Amino acid sequence: MKTYTAIVERCPDTGIYVGYIPGFPGAHSQGGTLDELNQNLREVIKMLLEDGEPKLESEFIGTQNVVVA
Repeated sequence: MKTYTAIVERCPDTGIYVGYIPGFPGAHSQGGTLDELNQNLREVIKMLLEDGEPKLESEFIGTQNVVVA
């Protein structure tokens, strides 16, 4: 079992959640709820892993708050 970190955003116009796995080509999806998005991302990742473990193009490190005055 492997865990991937997804970046999740919500479109302010449609309310749809969009998620992607940083550095994992093709690992992105959307959903009407966070649960639906998670399920859709799992399905996409499983499909992509059928071709073997990918060489990730980057690694998620974290987030930063940037204060602008």
